Amino acid sequence: MKTALVCGAGGFIGSHLCRMLKLDGYHVIGVDLKFPEYSDSWADKFYIWDLTEKEAVKYVLSSKVDEVYQLAADMGGAGYIFTGEHDAQIMRNSALINLNIAERAREVGLKKLFFSSSACIYPQENQTDSNCPNCAESTAYPAHPDSEYGWEKLFSERLYLSYSRNYGMDIRIARLHNIYGPEGSWNNGKEKAPAAICRKVIESNGEIEIWGDGEQTRSFLYINECLIGIRKLMQHPVQLEPINIGSDEMVSINKLVEMVAKIANKQITIKHIPGPLGVRGRSSDNTLIKGLLEWAPDYSLEEGLKKTYNWINCKLNGK
Repeated sequence: MKTALVCGAGGFIGSHLCRMLKLDGYHVIGVDLKFPEYSDSWADKFYIWDLTEKEAVKYVLSSKVDEVYQLAADMGGAGYIFTGEHDAQIMRNSALINLNIAERAREVGLKKLFFSSSACIYPQENQTDSNCPNCAESTAYPAHPDSEYGWEKLFSERLYLSYSRNYGMDIRIARLHNIYGPEGSWNNGKEKAPAAICRKVIESNGEIEIWGDGEQTRSFLYINECLIGIRKLMQHPVQLEPINIGSDEMVSINKLVEMVAKIANKQITIKHIPGPLGVRGRSSDNTLIKGLLEWAPDYSLEEGLKKTYNWINCKLNGK
């Protein structure tokens, strides 16, 4: 039985990943600042530790661990990342976590590590056209991310790849694109657009507020597809360069509201207000994963939104 350490196991993706690994036959160790908020953890052992502290990382990452899944980070939706109010905290906390984990992995001779990077690493100038953004993996340099969150992710990619070159570690890096689904943040200021819009539509009597003109575009990946992509990347026989894991089904935020309103069977009007927006357009370029992993996400946004809407509706109604 292999042992997997999931860093960030109390978070949205991490908690779902613990479940998948457990069902795949792993002995799972989880670590985070908190337990999962909406369900019990599937981890065999769960430690409440702050991974910015070296001693915490030293305690949970031993030579008995076969694989590390590093998802721990200071992050959130546009309302958290793009205001600028949390930049120093985001840079400090996430960088410390990754520095600590990389060095401890070297000390114990860890052979395989997954790092969850982000689509936020791509240059701003490649994402000014809402209809035709360019997020191919090869376009990451010259670097010009749109947020400090993106800069830290790019730094950590290079950190882990440096450890791979110098110390022989097998590093797998995925640039994740807007993961959503049940048990994700929906009401704490860190929620992403699908959850935020579902909540607003459920609570609305006819009008909701949206930042900007709503014509900014994104693609959103349902959580189950994200987990499949991560496992396929980890099971690939050789180490790859950082790769996108995301949907290429791109929609405007206005269209996203329309889709959720249809699910809710409500007539919704949009009030456009000033607010943090990020880039104008972003969607996953899946050319590489189709070629290298012989797979790409195909779960429709409509189906994922239905599941997410129903889950949030239950939470709002105390079920």
